[in-house]
Amino acid sequence: MIAAARPASVPTMSLNPALEEVSHCPRCGGPAEVAFPHRLTCPGCGYGAYYNPKPVAAALTETRDGRIILLRRGFEPGKGLWTIPGGFVDLGESVEDAARREAMEELRIEIELTGLIGVYSKPDDRVVLIVHSAVTDDEPRLTEEATEIAIVAPDAIPWSELAFWSTEQALRDHLATS
Repeated sequence: MIAAARPASVPTMSLNPALEEVSHCPRCGGPAEVAFPHRLTCPGCGYGAYYNPKPVAAALTETRDGRIILLRRGFEPGKGLWTIPGGFVDLGESVEDAARREAMEELRIEIELTGLIGVYSKPDDRVVLIVHSAVTDDEPRLTEEATEIAIVAPDAIPWSELAFWSTEQALRDHLATS
């Protein structure tokens, strides 16, 4: 069976935009079989590609006195809302190294990871979020990705202004064990 377009049942925000309108093999150019949103196979040359959620690493970072560092996102998705530093894990990088790198890129801070808070995913998300707890002695700084910084006590978290469901869940899980 050859499929050329995204099925009508696929939501507007696609799980896999790379396969939305694919009908040919990227290797040989022949007709491809597409099992949206999971895989593409080519009966002609044998090429196959499997699509999985992307791992995202994040660090729920606290100061030594227990206040939580949040950043206001400078980019979509969630532009203008609060979150914790995080981003995609690069090939050749551990989840832990990605969490440290993202904290440095987004807040210009070095962090010490102190444990795993949780792993968060939903069937309709394109990512799997892995959140570590962390501490820092550094003062966070504004960047293009962090247009504002808040260092808040746990009872001052702006719950209604969080960018992602997973950020909220990670914060709640962390506070439940603190």
